Amino acid sequence: MLSSLSNPPSLMTAPLPASEPVTGDDPGVYRTLLESTRAIPWRIDWATMRFTYIGPQIEELLGWSPSSWLSVHDWADRIHEEDRQKTVDFCVSQSQQGVDHEADYRALTRDGDQVWIRDVVHVVRRQDGSVDSLVGFMFDITARKQAEDKILQLQRELEILSYRDSLTGVANRRMFDTLYPVEWAKARAIGEPLSLVVIDIDYFKQYNDHYGHVQGDDCLRRVAQALDAGASRSRDLCARLGGEEFVLLLPGTDGEAARNVAERCRKLLGHEEIPHARSGVGRQVTVSMGVGTIVPGAQDDPQVFLDRIDRRLYQAKSAGRDRICDSEA
Repeated sequence: MLSSLSNPPSLMTAPLPASEPVTGDDPGVYRTLLESTRAIPWRIDWATMRFTYIGPQIEELLGWSPSSWLSVHDWADRIHEEDRQKTVDFCVSQSQQGVDHEADYRALTRDGDQVWIRDVVHVVRRQDGSVDSLVGFMFDITARKQAEDKILQLQRELEILSYRDSLTGVANRRMFDTLYPVEWAKARAIGEPLSLVVIDIDYFKQYNDHYGHVQGDDCLRRVAQALDAGASRSRDLCARLGGEEFVLLLPGTDGEAARNVAERCRKLLGHEEIPHARSGVGRQVTVSMGVGTIVPGAQDDPQVFLDRIDRRLYQAKSAGRDRICDSEA
């Protein structure tokens, strides 16, 4: 049917007399059916790579008149430059192999806008197997693409939220559990140091009991902001492990640098001057920290190392709180 569109009858064909039945063999019927749909039919002669037909709907969609679609170069030139090469390469290779295919790409309109197109292509072969022509339909899938993009955006936002602590805004335990083994493997592979700082807010239960949970939530947010600012490199991670406990993951950081980061965090928190009337170590909110560094070897285990730093945190708490412990007792 579509191959007859290489020489389609005039759109001005007079209607058939009522006494003459309309049959399925009438090319005028085919044309009317094709040109009354939203899909845009087209045909390209393989030998000349020229359009022998394109539906008039193309002008309504893209603004380019049917007479301006002369060759495949016109088609390629009207594809968005970011999609052009991959689309042309794909369609040419599939056509050369005689494979029917589909391609999604952004087409340029005459006034400079863009429309998402799905091109459905059928390869017409001669009896000897050689390619005679390409016929197909263009579909406007802009609305579908916009809906898909919105869904992808929402999925990305949800993924980000799933790795973010909703109260403090820093990373959550899930993010730490995801990145820690990755950074461990990287440090082991290239032989660089990896440091951890585990942090606990001193006398936080007493803070909540005295000031209430609303004020306690605000305290957690301010502590998190100070810690996040202290671990300032792009590769550093500040995460809330749960409750009043946080962790800093510091890739490529040796022991001295890790201690400096911990000290900077304590200093930034001190600048916050968060009152704590029930603290056992002063009149402001303070933290205790366990710090450790390792260049992971084949026999080392990331959980064992994390447990070691956690023990140092509790050494700091046992020794009076508001301090850093970076060695075994």
